[in-house]
Amino acid sequence: MIGRLDEVVVDCHDPMQLAEFWQRVLGGYIVRQSHEWVALEPPTGLTVSFQLVPEAKVVKNRVHLDVDVGDLTESIAAAEAAGARRLGEVVYDELGGFQVMADPEGNEFCLISGPTAITA
Repeated sequence: MIGRLDEVVVDCHDPMQLAEFWQRVLGGYIVRQSHEWVALEPPTGLTVSFQLVPEAKVVKNRVHLDVDVGDLTESIAAAEAAGARRLGEVVYDELGGFQVMADPEGNEFCLISGPTAITA
């Protein structure tokens, strides 16, 4: 083993604004370290930090966050109310359902929910 995963860092134009969005999604508290770096300490899981960068996001993320939720429909509505937007439609399979979303700066993430009875 080389080391342990410490945190996930998201590049962005407005670290505090994005940290506040993610705080509404994940809970926890914000630790402002500088105007270029803001950390979110959620109640469970890894720290998610937001780092100021000059360039805009232009392509799909190669890594994204999966957020486990209880009720997918309610969670999608709450995320949209917080500033997220849907990307595509809800997908259901034998593992449950998920909705790809974008945060206010366009970073993709998924709201996921466990197995659900799917009726045709």
